[in-house]
Amino acid sequence: MGAVSDGGPFVVSRGEGAYIWDDKGNRYLDATAGLWFTNVGHGRAEIADAVAEQLKSIAHFSNFGDFAPETTFALAERLSAIAPVPGSKIFFTSGGSDSVDTAAKLARRYWHEMGKPNKRIVVGRQKAYHGMHVAGTALAGIPVNREGYGELMPDARTVEWDNGKSLLELIEREGADTIAAFFVEPIIGAGGIYLPPQGYLAEVRQICREHDILFVVDEVVTGFGRIGGSWFASTRFDLQPDMVTTAKGLTSGYVPMGAVFIAPRVAEPFFAGGVWWRHGYTYGGHAGAAAAALANLDILERENLLEESARLERSLHEHLSPLAEHPRVAEVRSGLGAVAAVQLADPAEALPFVKTLREYGISGRAAGVGAMQFSPSFVMTDDEVAEMAAGVLKALG
Repeated sequence: MGAVSDGGPFVVSRGEGAYIWDDKGNRYLDATAGLWFTNVGHGRAEIADAVAEQLKSIAHFSNFGDFAPETTFALAERLSAIAPVPGSKIFFTSGGSDSVDTAAKLARRYWHEMGKPNKRIVVGRQKAYHGMHVAGTALAGIPVNREGYGELMPDARTVEWDNGKSLLELIEREGADTIAAFFVEPIIGAGGIYLPPQGYLAEVRQICREHDILFVVDEVVTGFGRIGGSWFASTRFDLQPDMVTTAKGLTSGYVPMGAVFIAPRVAEPFFAGGVWWRHGYTYGGHAGAAAAALANLDILERENLLEESARLERSLHEHLSPLAEHPRVAEVRSGLGAVAAVQLADPAEALPFVKTLREYGISGRAAGVGAMQFSPSFVMTDDEVAEMAAGVLKALG
């Protein structure tokens, strides 16, 4: 807060496509799609119009009990049709942090209903980010995000981010009969953009299956096309998850919304009758947000933006990977999904470098420890990626 007070805010006034403008009229390439979310680009009047039309009829109504607006029903059916696991149920939230907390609670409640109430431990990975609610903060492998709060959730554990053996060791130490779920980002996002080692995702999925531990894939970042060429990383890598947490790209950030995809195995006890799951959010399944999501999905499909994301996967790697040769760069992480990280050799330079990038017409963001995040809208062209990479090179000096 002090740094912002001293330097003043960066005020964003408008956006169009892959660009944003500040309040002084300066234009910038949006290197991060807002915060990983503007998949279809800025300025889509079609989404705004869909929301406005919905709000004219009914803005929202509680989704508790047997209530739900028809737009929300339509979205649930559409999402179920593209779910990584056929027959998945859709539970709507207000955003990614809600989705993670929902999955953590549901995992523990599922085992209670299955007669195994001692399965309460939820497991995350080093470097991982799972939102800022209590469960997500405790699950995540970013210690500085937990500083000053005391113990948030005693039944949370952390394993190495890139080593399936570390998960096995935890299972042996704690006992499979005490572990409810393992949470994994296919690509670690806010923790610094770390790509999964070859075969890692399949390995930990198999470990969870063999030890009867729910496998929860956090696709708040990678979902709805950002993985490149598929709706979800869970589909691209055939992970068959028990739950998938989503948000961001669901509406491209035009309206806040999240959703948890719940495989039939986990949903079944709650649909069998006689079981109440007392959980939900006032704005979960908001009708206006559902209208935004439906319009967003229309654009993604009509303009073949999943394929454009696959193109960006290649383009980001082609144009950013050569920056690894610069003495101020430790490495470049790219080549999977429409994401990349330029890791600075001196992590202390990251925050000042964000402001330096603006001098060269790039709106960027630091992620992890000293990395520059790149996660542009799927409408960014190869020429614009090249322009962005050239700007980064100039900023590096």
